[in-house]
Amino acid sequence: MFWRIKGSEFSANGNKGNKAAMHKIVARDEIPGLLAYVNGRPVGWISLGPRQLFGRIERSPLFKAVDKEPVWSVVCFFIAHDNRGLGVGKELLRAAEEYARAQGARTLEAYPIDTGERKVDPAGIFTGTEKIFKRAGFKEVARRKKRRPIMRKVI
Repeated sequence: MFWRIKGSEFSANGNKGNKAAMHKIVARDEIPGLLAYVNGRPVGWISLGPRQLFGRIERSPLFKAVDKEPVWSVVCFFIAHDNRGLGVGKELLRAAEEYARAQGARTLEAYPIDTGERKVDPAGIFTGTEKIFKRAGFKEVARRKKRRPIMRKVI
């Protein structure tokens, strides 16, 4: 819910309120993201959708629209601790491309962290890393802050 609502609302909701808000989205038959499973157990999540669903991105000077092209945004990942480094994020991103394309999207946009060669706390890279997007064929289209590229891929 972080990218979907105002920061003050996100904080005021707390975990319980944000979880309830996500349940409402799902109850409306909207698909806020995709899950990855290993042996029937969920191990990962990627959130994506049309950019206009993510109000915080729309309002952000850092992530303001690069142009008027309609894009779908990939806004966050979660990979269960025991499944990190096994390619789950790569597969989630591949599935996100397929899903977005099937929904009529032509371009995916992402807002990763450029970690350089530094090891970082996984909690700080929930938007994904520049490296995973580069490997998936995304190209940088803007950078308004040193470690925060905006990347795109035509799908």
